[in-house]
Amino acid sequence: MSIRVLVADDQDLVRTGLRMILDVQPDIDVIGEAADGRQAVELARELHPDVCLFDIRMPKLNGIEAVNLLAGPDVTDPMAIVVITTFDLDSYVHEALRAGARGFLLKDAGPDLLAQSIRAAASGDALIAPSITARLLTKFAQLPHRKAPSQPLETLTTREEQVLLTVARGRTNAEIADELHISLSTVKTHLASLMGKLGARNRVEMAMWAYETGRIHGESHRPKG
Repeated sequence: MSIRVLVADDQDLVRTGLRMILDVQPDIDVIGEAADGRQAVELARELHPDVCLFDIRMPKLNGIEAVNLLAGPDVTDPMAIVVITTFDLDSYVHEALRAGARGFLLKDAGPDLLAQSIRAAASGDALIAPSITARLLTKFAQLPHRKAPSQPLETLTTREEQVLLTVARGRTNAEIADELHISLSTVKTHLASLMGKLGARNRVEMAMWAYETGRIHGESHRPKG
C-alpha cells in the first residue's frame, strides 16, 4: 500500500515541486496540500495521512505550532510529521522536534533523502539530515540560559550507548541492525529501553538528548564517568 502524504508549505512552487518528487515514487502518494499551518492541521485531521511534510515558517499557524497540535505531548494518537525547511535556524528545528516532529530535512536535501525520510517516518523511524545534526549541537550549545539535560533514570549499557549514537546520526532501525550486526527485534528492544531510561517520547527526543549531552560532538560537553 502507498504511503499517504500531506504537504504543507506557503509557496505554491515549493508544494508543486515536493508533489512532483514524491508522486514519482511508487510507494508514496500525496493526498493533499495546504498553504498555511491552520489549513494543514485541518486537512491532517480530516484526511488522516500516514505522514505530514510541513514547512516551519507558514502563515496563520507556523509549522512548530502545527506539529504540536498534531503530535505534541498532549496528543493521544500523534501523527508522523517531517519538518522540511530552507532556514538554517536550528533553534526553530529544535523546537519542532520538541513539539513532536519525527524528523527534519533541508529543502536542498534531494529527492532520495526526501523519499527516505517519508518512508522512515511511516515505519516509525526518524531520519534526521546528517548535514544538520552537527550544526544543531554546535549552535544549540551556544544558546543562553540553556537548561541542563536530564540524567537517565538508569545507567545506559554499552550497547544502548551504541544504539543511541546511531539514532542521533539519523539511522533507521534497519540501518542500525546492519551497522551493529544485531537483529531488528533487538534494535527495537534497545530503543524501548532507551526511551524508558531517558524519558523520551520518540527516537528524535533520544537524538536531541545525545546532542545535548555531548555524545556526538564537543568533548567539552561530554559527561564524565
